[in-house]
Amino acid sequence: MELRVSHLCKAYDGEPVLEDVSFTAGPGVTCVMGPSGEGKTTLLRIIADLAEPTSGRVTIDGTSRTEARKAHKYGMVFQSPVLYEWRTVRQNVALPLEILKISKAEREKIVDKQLELVSLNGYGDHYPHELSGGMQQRVGIARALALNPDILLMDEPFSALDEFTRQNLHDDLLKIWETTGKTIVFVTHNISEAVFLSDRICVLASGLGEISALINVDLPRPRTAAVLKTDQYFDLLKKTRESFEVNYDGNI
Repeated sequence: MELRVSHLCKAYDGEPVLEDVSFTAGPGVTCVMGPSGEGKTTLLRIIADLAEPTSGRVTIDGTSRTEARKAHKYGMVFQSPVLYEWRTVRQNVALPLEILKISKAEREKIVDKQLELVSLNGYGDHYPHELSGGMQQRVGIARALALNPDILLMDEPFSALDEFTRQNLHDDLLKIWETTGKTIVFVTHNISEAVFLSDRICVLASGLGEISALINVDLPRPRTAAVLKTDQYFDLLKKTRESFEVNYDGNI
């Protein structure tokens, strides 16, 4: 499944937020990163057909983003898991299936599969307030995967978590990708997170709203915490950090 962003621009009241943004994302993890306020979430919302661009287009295997949304090809994970406190974990994950009137028997099978994928077996009857922040975010991921979307869009989903929990969820996300082979677009402003997770990093330059670099991350997979101690990892950290500079001569 190929996601293609072509010459995308977005302005609010005449002020540009995104300027001529173009990149592709295929099966694997593409991280979109940049400082806060540089249009990362706006870009993700446009891809998801939740906001309109000023110009440019987004296609998914040649079809429009609106057609992709109507065909349930997107799953969305937000900064906050946005769970309904009065619904159990199973009921929260099943919500999009209920909306589409999928049978109860089929819903139960799908929910069981997704809870196993995010390592929440045995927690289906718990309520959100009984879970840690990391577990709540796992529920949000399971819900986003319930309709088996081709593309998983993630908007800084781990930014509010402590470092230990975040690393555990990094491992979980990589396991999900290895199991499903989906296209994942992951928004972050954390350089180490982007390098560890991704196959490719799309850097939005500070104050410009445009891409300063597209960096291929060729760290070996399956990827574990051991890679964090390698020279290759540190070289990619340095390259990504330098890519925020306007005069960066990177792989664009």
